[in-house]
Amino acid sequence: MAYRLTEARLQKDGEQRERILQLALARVAEGGFAALTMQGLAEEAGIATGSLYRYFRGKGELAAEVFARASQREVDALALVLRGAGAPAERLTQGLLQFARRAWDSRRLAFALIAEPVEPEVDEQRLLYREAYAELFVELLEDGTRQGHFRPGPPSLVAACVVGAIAESLVGPLSPPARAARDAGHPSLSLEQVSQALVQFCLRAVGAPLPEDER
Repeated sequence: MAYRLTEARLQKDGEQRERILQLALARVAEGGFAALTMQGLAEEAGIATGSLYRYFRGKGELAAEVFARASQREVDALALVLRGAGAPAERLTQGLLQFARRAWDSRRLAFALIAEPVEPEVDEQRLLYREAYAELFVELLEDGTRQGHFRPGPPSLVAACVVGAIAESLVGPLSPPARAARDAGHPSLSLEQVSQALVQFCLRAVGAPLPEDER
């Protein structure tokens, strides 16, 4: 008779897999993907290293799922703002401010998601989520253009530029050297400076008027 996994066993395996993912995400949030090792994770989970391979084929697959989980959380948070109430320029501004603030509050994780060297499986996810962010901005750009608030070029191209601007504006201030400089008390860019520059750049990029106090 063929062996069949019972419902209880499947549920237990699912719970263990979820626990492993949560532990892995916490490790990445604290030390980046470099801190995510199969041996260290197995020790923290209280299981043999080989047992991890029951749930993930290797570190690349595990890291990719951690990346996807963390990134989806950010996509969902941004979508709530960009698809919310208010004029298109206001939603764009608030979405950018929120994204920068959330990144600043989880600097190690944000840098890991944006720029840390990773396995090829994670790089694939990084490209997919850049497209997911861009799709949200395309929606907003098309809405703002219909209402006469924006005067952008091709929405898909401008949206890609906005996503690139977000990543490039944050990667420097979130980098390990920048964090070390701030911790040592050296002058460095603040969240307010980065956010203001990002908002102004993106509003100009989509052809929206700047707020009176930022002109």
